[in-house]
Amino acid sequence: MFNLFAPMLTRRALLASSATGATSLMVPFSPAVSAAATIRHISLRAAPGRMRLAPRPFGETAAWHYNGTVPGPEIRLRHGDRLRVAVENALAEATTIHWHGVRVPHAMDGVPHLTQKPIGAGERFVYEFDAIDAGTYWYHPHQRSFEQVGRGLYGPLIIEEPEPLRVDRDVTWMLGDWRLTKAGELREDFGNGHDIHHNGRVGNTVTINGRVPDGFAVRQGERIRLRLINAANARIFSLDFAGHEPIVIALDGQPVTPHAPDKGLVVLGPAMRVDLIIDMTGKGGSRASVTDRFYEGLEYKLVDIVYDATPLRERPPDWPLALPANPLPEPDLKTSSRHQVVFTGGMMGEMVAQDMGESMGPDAPGGMMTDTNSMMSGMMRMMNSGAAWFINGVAADEASHDMRPALTLAKDKTHVFAMTNATAWYHPIHLHGHSFRVISRNGQPTRHREWQDTVLISPREKVEIAFVADNPGDWMFHCHVLEHQAGGMMAVFRVA
Repeated sequence: MFNLFAPMLTRRALLASSATGATSLMVPFSPAVSAAATIRHISLRAAPGRMRLAPRPFGETAAWHYNGTVPGPEIRLRHGDRLRVAVENALAEATTIHWHGVRVPHAMDGVPHLTQKPIGAGERFVYEFDAIDAGTYWYHPHQRSFEQVGRGLYGPLIIEEPEPLRVDRDVTWMLGDWRLTKAGELREDFGNGHDIHHNGRVGNTVTINGRVPDGFAVRQGERIRLRLINAANARIFSLDFAGHEPIVIALDGQPVTPHAPDKGLVVLGPAMRVDLIIDMTGKGGSRASVTDRFYEGLEYKLVDIVYDATPLRERPPDWPLALPANPLPEPDLKTSSRHQVVFTGGMMGEMVAQDMGESMGPDAPGGMMTDTNSMMSGMMRMMNSGAAWFINGVAADEASHDMRPALTLAKDKTHVFAMTNATAWYHPIHLHGHSFRVISRNGQPTRHREWQDTVLISPREKVEIAFVADNPGDWMFHCHVLEHQAGGMMAVFRVA
């Protein structure tokens, strides 16, 4: 868009059966897995610069970058390796790096004033952790992330399986979204009130790996593992691969029973990742468009799949599709503790909360409002205080650095978060330090009980997640529409 342990499942077996989800190993969280592991040394320098995002005749765009590129360099290591990253801050303000989706020790999570002191201008910091889970992850700041991510500070982090799936190519697409002027410059309206109270900073220019894409070259018969990462502040993608049949093999880095996406559309909320297997079944010399269809009436072509004239092979291979499970502790729902979480706020949110509160009755959790006077006074309080979004009736204030935990979870015990989106907007809810199983939506069990670290919740939807709180410390829990986080939709939970 530019508008200025799974079985050795093959594709044949997949199409002939409805295999159930792969089970996970019950292994406790431990940062000591790499006693004899390879140590990967990486240096990252955050700095301002100019990047060519849009095609000519547009010029370069002022952006922020790691090591001179947007996105930052792809960090790729093997499962079990130890990663050591020396970060230099050449910005004029403080920053941090959060390793999104990676189960790191608390001190390495990159949340300012919670897990570390921010890295000041001209300062350095070293992050070090073990790659205990294979998968597709990414890195980005957690300091003023609504602006720093929006200016281009992000990059992919790929942890390879000990024995990666057999494919012809392993490709990463990092999807970015930019709000540009007609001159191709970034609009300097980060964190404005409209974006905070509505659906966040949705831009007008979408990039793949930092460029407005033209074509993606493939060959007939080729099998590609495509790792999709949504690095946008707020844009949700729903990708139609135009006659191709993508198979989902991992969500948020965690293996899932290989399956075709619902209605053939690959949906990614902000911060989410999807690993696909795509067999290139088109004819030599043909083209097919990948189209984003999430926003009704605003569909656009993301990129063309462009076939070389010479096929690689006559038909796609029938190689295994299933990935081995990561060592995540399996939740025990019979012994779990249950926690109600209600999200409210945003424009039109008071009306939605009132409707849902009435349907749930007077004992609705989280301060759901059930009369008109409460609705209007609540809206006025929200507008006057500057807060826009609430978790169980509380809006966080990042600027105050008040990071007291709202909830304490017993360590090594199973916990269920029953989450209700009582707002008019979508929210990708991210849990730090842990992955969770998505066990139900609107009271119905999920088909794949997928492991994720960021779950997209639709307006008025109710979602239940379950996880073992095995990683001690104070952890963030927030909406990854970064303007919603800035407007109050975040909290801290303690594992002890």
